[in-house]
Amino acid sequence: MSLFGTDKLKGKRVAIIATDGFEQVELTEPQKFLKNEGAEVEVVSLKSGSIKGWDMTDWGDKVDVDKTIDQVKVEDYDALVLPGGQINPDKLRLEPSVVDFVREFAHSGKPLAAICHGPWLLVEADVVRGKHLTSWPSLKTDLRNAGAEWQDSEVVADGNLITSRKPDDLNAFNQKIEELLTAPR
Repeated sequence: MSLFGTDKLKGKRVAIIATDGFEQVELTEPQKFLKNEGAEVEVVSLKSGSIKGWDMTDWGDKVDVDKTIDQVKVEDYDALVLPGGQINPDKLRLEPSVVDFVREFAHSGKPLAAICHGPWLLVEADVVRGKHLTSWPSLKTDLRNAGAEWQDSEVVADGNLITSRKPDDLNAFNQKIEELLTAPR
């Protein structure tokens, strides 16, 4: 057991897919929370090395990349996290390998959590039809046009999909990820 966490998620592996322009806290806070609960967390990106965050209004810190998208398989992970920021998901939804991975993950039934602008990847992967989701308010029309039922809530879980609106919702977002990861399957 870690000093501030538990081992509730010991043995669980979580991927966080991001690229340059991810909203800083939407990657670092779930990463820290999940690690503190005992999970192994890997940052997956388009390139090796590091990626640079966006911190509300300007560039933020760099985060090390553990693996590139071509090195991972859905079977390797128990959950997937998609941070937001405007730049990050907009770049990622143009990458067929990322979109395919997100689609396959959604169909696996394992927890898939997207926050802020992260649900753009869910739209691109065509996995939102008939689902109840939330997001940053500017994605409401995109999600509805893709067949989702949008609601203004701090966290929404529908099946294996978990969505939240913004950094202020991170506590509820993280708790819901843990809840789905520990639920009997």
